[in-house]
Amino acid sequence: MNILNYLYLMEPIRLQNKFGEIDMLDKQGVYDCLRDHHIDFEITDHAPLFSMDDKPNVQLPYPEWDAKNLFIRDHKREHYYLITIRGSKRVDLKQFCKDHKLKKISFGSEEELWDILKIKPGHVSPFCLLHDEDRKVHYYIDADYENNLIGIHPNQNDTTVWLQGKELVKLIEEHGTIVEYITL
Repeated sequence: MNILNYLYLMEPIRLQNKFGEIDMLDKQGVYDCLRDHHIDFEITDHAPLFSMDDKPNVQLPYPEWDAKNLFIRDHKREHYYLITIRGSKRVDLKQFCKDHKLKKISFGSEEELWDILKIKPGHVSPFCLLHDEDRKVHYYIDADYENNLIGIHPNQNDTTVWLQGKELVKLIEEHGTIVEYITL
């Protein structure tokens, strides 16, 4: 078993930040955070989804509003980005670089994902941005979610949490993360 798997199986890390002390590596910690911030949400439990390819096997109540997440970095490993888009869309990374004046980007490694966001591949969610104590990750979210519902994992891929996109953005901004809506 590699170290990332071992760490993930350990007791959830207790984070102390402006949101209080909460377990964010499990879904209950996410639910508690949402309730503490008076954010309405719905929960859909399902089989684990490790990628969008697994989605056809799962019945979701709002499939048009489910999201996928991409964790990327610049070639110097100085800047990190989380991109959340509708599940039906694709990101043209070359165009993304051009639009955001970046030179070269690639997907972040499993180690970077763990070191910065304390999450394993297959479980990435905007909620893991709350683990980013140094605010290293710039968050880009599909503008389609600005006035609509969004469905994302609560840091575990066997559940989808449905909430208003604006509420998610507000929560992430309150944490101090830079958030930008993007049109694809």
